[in-house]
Parts: sequence; structure tokens; C-alpha cells
Amino acid sequence: MLDVDYMDLAINVARAGIGQTSPNPVVGAVVVNDNRVVGIGAHLRAGEPHAEVHAIRMAGEKAVNSTIYVTLEPCSHYGKTPPCAELLINSKVKRVVIATTDPNPLVAGKGIKLLKDAGISVEVGVRKEEADALNKVFYHTMSSKLPFVTLKAAISLDGKIATSTGESKWITGETARLDVHKLRHQHDAILVGVGTVIADNPSLTTRLPNGGKNPIRVILDTYLRTPIDAKIVNDGEAETIIIVSNQVEDKKKDLYQTKGVKILSLETKNIVIRDVLALLSTLGITSVFVEGGAQVNGSFVKEKAVNQVITYIAPKIIGGNNAPGSIGGSGFEKMSEVLQLSIESVEQLGEDIKVIAVPKEQI
Repeated sequence: MLDVDYMDLAINVARAGIGQTSPNPVVGAVVVNDNRVVGIGAHLRAGEPHAEVHAIRMAGEKAVNSTIYVTLEPCSHYGKTPPCAELLINSKVKRVVIATTDPNPLVAGKGIKLLKDAGISVEVGVRKEEADALNKVFYHTMSSKLPFVTLKAAISLDGKIATSTGESKWITGETARLDVHKLRHQHDAILVGVGTVIADNPSLTTRLPNGGKNPIRVILDTYLRTPIDAKIVNDGEAETIIIVSNQVEDKKKDLYQTKGVKILSLETKNIVIRDVLALLSTLGITSVFVEGGAQVNGSFVKEKAVNQVITYIAPKIIGGNNAPGSIGGSGFEKMSEVLQLSIESVEQLGEDIKVIAVPKEQI
């Protein structure tokens, strides 16, 4: 097998950690000795052993004079775990093949230098593009200090998210809806507006056949109109945060806080999306899955506070001037101002189409 083949294996192993290593990146590692795979590992949760540790432990004595393939530069600093670069040196590996460097200033080439200084052969850049794609959330939060935002919408072929009476269940089929729950599992938080809570009384949880991680539920609610008997307030299935303006009295907040809901107040009369993202960042939230209605979606788009747009398109025509589209608000007045996107992928899920697009200029 070639280096690219072993790195592909490491990348596939790393995918197992997507959605559960936050705020850490996902990493995979494969140890090869005498053209045989002798160790495999993935980082699965922050604070737990890194991918290299699992792979070296599995390899045991066969790690000596081996080649290890790692999707991200081995760490060089003491955090919640010891440095992986030192582990590889002490394990007497002969060669380290790295897909991409770590943007974390605590690492950023230092791991590679440690390995080279120890006389270990190091090669960097094998399957770099594929490895970078695994950690787009990590790279974004590291550079911007803001959460990575995915804007999701399920629409009919004519761009509607509901009928004129507000009925929206179900526009897309089961396969597409299952895919949405996979995305919930992969994000730290799910965000909607109070209008969605009032209209649908949603659970906003992950419902996969074999379970899954529930994201933190974030509700944008300027005047705290969330019904006190709403599921998100009472079911205890996941942490719930309601973000309000400075117009809400403490007495009203207390009604929700006694039920375990966290109320966070902005210092303004209106909710500004970038203020929300900055606030969520202070809580350690690195990714946000926006499943709001047209108004919330419109706010994110208008502020261009979006890193990825995922749209599920159903082969249905709803029609009607009063049937809402996926993006509301005032919109852009000039074509020169609009949010420009590039299509990343298009795939069919059952009868529906899934389109992933990213802004040409990231926030």
C-alpha cells in the first residue's frame, strides 16, 4: 500500500469522532510496520487520549521502527494529556506522515520540529485537503474565535418552508430527516427563534436509530415569550439556553431558571446575531446548527454570519403568496450586496436533493 492509502484509512478512522471531540479537532492515526497495520486510533472526546496514544498502545512493541500516519500534526504541549510528539519519540517510531499542520498556536509546527530534532523522518501534506475538510469547525473557531454556523432549511421545489397556513410537516422524506439528525449530533448547539418554539413546540433533540448526542438548545427570544410549558423548558433532554434582550425583567427570567433553563441577556434592545455568536463562544460552543424559521434565517444571512448552508429540496410545489420562504427579513437591496455562495456538493437522499454551499467569503 502507498502512503495515501494508509492516510485514507486514518482519515476514515478520524470521522468516528466528528461531533464528539469539541472543542478539540478530530484526529485519526494508523501505525504500520513491515507493510502491516499494527495499530489504529482515533481521538473520541476532549480530555481523553489522542489518536496517536490509542494507535501506539495497540501497536505495542511493533511501534519501534514503524511509520505512523496522522491526520493532524501531533501536539507538542502539555494540556489535558501529555504531548503526542514526545510519545512518538519515546516509542522509537522511524517515520511520521502528517496530513496537515495544526493551526493551534500552542502547536503550529512545534510538533513537527520536535520530531525532526529527534531524528525522525517527517513528511507533511499527504491528503491535506481531505484532512482539512474533517476539521473545518476547528480551523474556523481557531482563526475567528466564533462558532462555525451551519444554516439548514428544508424547502419545496418552489422554495417554501410551509404552506400559507403554517403547516410544514413533512416537506422532506424520512431519509433527509434522518440526515438532519446526524447533523444535530455533529454540532455543539442547535438554534431556533421563539417563533418556531411557539408554532411547533419542538424537542430539538437528536433522534437516531442508535441514539446520539443532543446539542445544546439555543432559543433567540427578545422579550422572553417562550411558553413556560414548552418541551424545551420542561423535558430535561438537553441543556437549554434562551437569549433575550435587556428589556426582560429578572423576575420573569427566574420562572425559567428555576426549571433549569439558562437565561442570557444581551446588553441591547434587539438581538444582534454576531453578539449572539460571540456570547456562545464564551461558553465553549464551537458549532451552531441553525434550524430557525424565515426570520431567524434571514437575520443570519443579512449579517452574513453563515459558514455553511445546507438545503434539502423536496419534489413538491406548495405555491401561494403567503407561504413563507426559507429566508425572511428585509433581505438585500442590491445584487452587489447579496451573500455569494459556492456549491460544494449535491446528492440525492430518497426523493429529496441535499445541496451544501459555502460563502465565497467566510466570516
